[in-house]
Amino acid sequence: MTIESQLLEDQKTAMKAGDKATLAVVRSVRAEVATAMSAPGFDGTSDDSLYIDVISTYVKRISKAKAEFDGLGDAGKERADAIQFELDYLEQFLPKKLDEGSTRALVEKAISDMGAGPDTPPGQVVGAVMRSGEDLDGATVNRLVREALKAD
Repeated sequence: MTIESQLLEDQKTAMKAGDKATLAVVRSVRAEVATAMSAPGFDGTSDDSLYIDVISTYVKRISKAKAEFDGLGDAGKERADAIQFELDYLEQFLPKKLDEGSTRALVEKAISDMGAGPDTPPGQVVGAVMRSGEDLDGATVNRLVREALKAD
C-alpha cells in the first residue's frame, strides 16, 4: 500500500470515528503534498518518495515548533501534546534512523580515523559521519560530535 493510499484510508477511518487528531494530521500532510506538487520545478510524479520528502520536512518543522511550545511550560503543553501526536503518527511513514548508540560508534570511528581532537572543527567530523551512507539524524550526529570533541 502506498503512503498516499494509507493516508486516504486513515482519513476515511478518522472521519467515521470522529478522530479529529488523526484527521488533522492527515489533512496537514495532504495539504503539504499539494503545495509541493504545485511548486515550480515539480516533475509531476506523486509517489512514496515525494510523500517521504514532504513528511520529513513537515516533521522537522513541527519538531521545532514542539520545542518552542515545550519551553512555554503549562501554557504550551496542550499544543505540544498535539504536535507529539502528529510526530508519533507520521513516524510510521519515515525510514528508521540509526539509533543513538550506533550513531555514537560511527562518530567515535570518524574521530579516530581523522585523528580529530578538541581543536578540530566539529563540522569536518559531522560531514565525515554524514557521508557514511547510514540513515542518520543530523542533529544527533552534531550533538554527539560536539560532546566527543569536548571530552578529548
